[in-house]
Amino acid sequence: MPELPEVETTRNGIAPHLVGRRVRALVIRQPRLRWPIDAELIALLPGQRIEAVDRRAKYLLVHTAAGSAIAHLGMSGSLRVLAADAAIGKHDHYDWQLDSGRVLRFTDPRRFGCLLWQAPGTTHELLAGLGPEPLSNDFDGDHLWALSRGRSASVKTFIMDQAVVVGVGNIYAAEALFGARIHPKRAAGSVSRASYARLADAIRAILQHAITRGGTTLRDFLSPDGVPGYFEQELFVYGRAGEPCRVCTAPIRVITLGQRSTFYCARCQR
Repeated sequence: MPELPEVETTRNGIAPHLVGRRVRALVIRQPRLRWPIDAELIALLPGQRIEAVDRRAKYLLVHTAAGSAIAHLGMSGSLRVLAADAAIGKHDHYDWQLDSGRVLRFTDPRRFGCLLWQAPGTTHELLAGLGPEPLSNDFDGDHLWALSRGRSASVKTFIMDQAVVVGVGNIYAAEALFGARIHPKRAAGSVSRASYARLADAIRAILQHAITRGGTTLRDFLSPDGVPGYFEQELFVYGRAGEPCRVCTAPIRVITLGQRSTFYCARCQR
């Protein structure tokens, strides 16, 4: 599934082509994605001028005076700006026709993405209750330490909780825990304040670096220009079970936590 760096890479790629443009029309080929495409969006978005493109967690928000479109890439989705006459593929589910003569096209083989609507001055229920952005000033080790007190869940599960901090998915949680030298199975409430300071710094650094590298291409993700992300080539633990640790040469191990494969180095992480 595209994680925060992949979604931010998508935002960076499409925003210059959208901001200031007007949506001339919508072409909906498949109205039923993870949820049906919002009828209010279909009625209100055509004719609107796009004012800004933001990201909240793994959601993209395209703002207009009438409201904001909320897009999620799902597990295999991509948004790209293409020529209006670009060939239409089997899994191309909707186009936004822009007054530039180009289209914003959503492609999603698994149809787990979504396109919803948020009225002005409101917060969609999917965005309510989310924790701070990991790259914002609202996120630091003290925030993690305070929320973790008394928690017996694993620290990896804890930092993947979107109410704690948004956008830290499976890949980057594993990499950040390695960077902070914390074993993923440790109870969140047993991790020290100093260790959480290291972990918050590692989360921020890894996400920022992944964004500069265009994200992580593991199965389906491509940036809006069709170029794969390159952070996969720099992973320390994720997907490397049995391979030597890049720091100490001990074999990388894999376990299951919260129904997700979890990779770590038993020597480096305590």
